[in-house]
Amino acid sequence: MHFGFSYIGLIFLAMLTIPNLIWTKNIPKDYEKFAANENKLLQVLERIGQAAVTCCALIFSDFNIREVSLWSVWLAAAFLLMILYEVHWIRYFHSEKTMEDFYRSLLGIPVAGATLPVAAFLLLGVYGKNIIMVISVIILGIGHIGIHLNHRNNIHQGGA
Repeated sequence: MHFGFSYIGLIFLAMLTIPNLIWTKNIPKDYEKFAANENKLLQVLERIGQAAVTCCALIFSDFNIREVSLWSVWLAAAFLLMILYEVHWIRYFHSEKTMEDFYRSLLGIPVAGATLPVAAFLLLGVYGKNIIMVISVIILGIGHIGIHLNHRNNIHQGGA
């Protein structure tokens, strides 16, 4: 692991943050009811993971492009997942913006808005051979994906 600025990490964080900022003006109806009932342990894990992943993405130069090799497939796969994440958002922003729209799967990937970026950052950690990022993403994934799976399950059960 090597300390230093990661422009790739910054790009990934921008791809993550920009649609989320737009989402704040396009929140699905009744989202607050679901958020109010979130599991507190999952929230703690999500917040710890978010902070750790954000820091790792920026302070380790391991994620920057090195020589192109077979190992670069990990970075390409991570980037592809982030592109799919953007597709998820484009689809959501062009929808009626319901909870069902927000939690639709994409290409069979459940809760795509939560799963895709977590998987992308995990692959970024593998690409960078950075165990701190990998552990941080696992913590984030347990919290973030767990919360959103609970939301999706509550939708199908008819309420928050």
